[in-house]
Amino acid sequence: MAHLSETAIGAADGLPFPALVGRLVDDLQGVARAEVAVYKAKAAERANAYKGAAIFFGIAAVLVLEAIGALLVGLILTLATLIGPGWATLLVVGVVLAAAVALAFVGKARLAPAPGTGT
Repeated sequence: MAHLSETAIGAADGLPFPALVGRLVDDLQGVARAEVAVYKAKAAERANAYKGAAIFFGIAAVLVLEAIGALLVGLILTLATLIGPGWATLLVVGVVLAAAVALAFVGKARLAPAPGTGT
């Protein structure tokens, strides 16, 4: 079994062993920085993809709200022939507000702490 001395290990590059270790540490730091840069680039790419999708979801939500508004106007116009425009508007707005209040209470109940937790 051959014994390698520090001079034999560094002889291949002409550098002493501590210099080779220093170069290895520098190279490993460079590899680590490159890996971090790759993951940052991947994260930025995903964020841009999600940003584009979020824009389309936002536009879709606005269009759904507009459709619901049109549906409610149509309901008011339809009911206006039966009970008059004032009562039709009052009825539709009352029902929509009652639904909104009920949903708000359900949401509040889901946010409330569980009984017995004391928080």
